[in-house]
Amino acid sequence: MEEEINKGEEKEGKNLTESLRGNLWILSTFVLALFVVILLVQSFGIFSFTGNVISEDDAGKIIEGITGYTPSSIEEVSGMYKVNILYQGQTVSLYVTKDGKYAGQLSEVNTEAGGNSNSKIVEATIDDDAVIGNANAPVTIIEFSDYQCPFCRKFWVDTYSQIKSKYIDTGKAKLVFRDYPLNFHSMAQLSAEAAECVREKGGDGAYYKYHDKIFLEQQLLDSGKANGDVTTTVTYTKDDLKKWAKTLGYDIASCLDSGKFTEEVKKDLKDGQAAGISGTPAFVINGILISGAQQFSEFERIIEGELSG
Repeated sequence: MEEEINKGEEKEGKNLTESLRGNLWILSTFVLALFVVILLVQSFGIFSFTGNVISEDDAGKIIEGITGYTPSSIEEVSGMYKVNILYQGQTVSLYVTKDGKYAGQLSEVNTEAGGNSNSKIVEATIDDDAVIGNANAPVTIIEFSDYQCPFCRKFWVDTYSQIKSKYIDTGKAKLVFRDYPLNFHSMAQLSAEAAECVREKGGDGAYYKYHDKIFLEQQLLDSGKANGDVTTTVTYTKDDLKKWAKTLGYDIASCLDSGKFTEEVKKDLKDGQAAGISGTPAFVINGILISGAQQFSEFERIIEGELSG
């Protein structure tokens, strides 16, 4: 059964609360959460808010004033300062907006900052997943996607080629595709595993050719349906996945049947959940989260901001 779809994004049905209960991060920050909440820094009396961009040193002083802990390190992360402190032997990351107005835990700062994309950051890694573009590009786009998700296909049809042409092919950005198979898409997990099988045989270049092939075939399979009906998921089989790989010159039958990459795909899903991803497609651009199949202009705005920064 299809889950609720909001703003071009398919939502994951699973409640993440239970999966986080045993997380050491939660345990280590529980006490801090009692007093490290969103604060209007100017009213706290630590820093005189002027509306200007503050320095890393100022951000460190704000966190030290709130918590009583001296920062162990400070770095700029896509529109905020990430300030690390040592708490009970563990590193705890707190955040300060660059205008010095809000400080606290990431989720709370994101909420209080008013949902501005430039302040809404998440922590996600590229892991060992397939990369397209210059490995040293200044902008990294991490896509969490589902091969059977109609909105993911919509992004591929409407926006991906524009991003590739303007930023990936020119060496300004690289894209990392990470799997986020939704449990109500029967072929999503297998599709992701098939792509990994192709990658094993042909590398990242082959992976993205097969990535394009899956979305192209879905578009063709879907061509008989009403225009604009992106909420309908097309169906295909394991044999189709093998056949599509064969057309590119790769025999993945034994690899796919063995389940060799089942855990690899599941790890991507878990990493996405840990980063706060709850639906597909979702994109993390140098730490900035975009949810849903947004227009190219939204990606352009954020990427240009990162390039100019």
